[in-house]
Amino acid sequence: MKEEVIDMPCELREETGFAYTLSLVSGKYKMIILYSLTGATPVVRFNELKRRLGKISYRTLSLTLKELESDGLIIRKEYPQIPPKVEYSLSARGQSLLPVLDMMCEWGNVHSHDKLK
Repeated sequence: MKEEVIDMPCELREETGFAYTLSLVSGKYKMIILYSLTGATPVVRFNELKRRLGKISYRTLSLTLKELESDGLIIRKEYPQIPPKVEYSLSARGQSLLPVLDMMCEWGNVHSHDKLK
């Protein structure tokens, strides 16, 4: 039996740039982590990220950071010392996503007070 192809706008198909970008930043904390690695202190340790994010478990933060690192959006630098020291920063690829995230924030600021009818 042949699978039926649904005619969707090209922006929503899996092979598009839109879908690829969405796959990199989707998730509850990914965009917040990326923003947490910008600003006055662009290099942040694990516990500082945890404090910045609030109610996130250690496991969720760890898994999300591993995903962002494997996608090339952040850099993890580990120092061989006791106690272990690990720092996270945005990669050049991660920094290139910031204008997109900024535009999403601007849109949200403009439309957050709109009422759905």
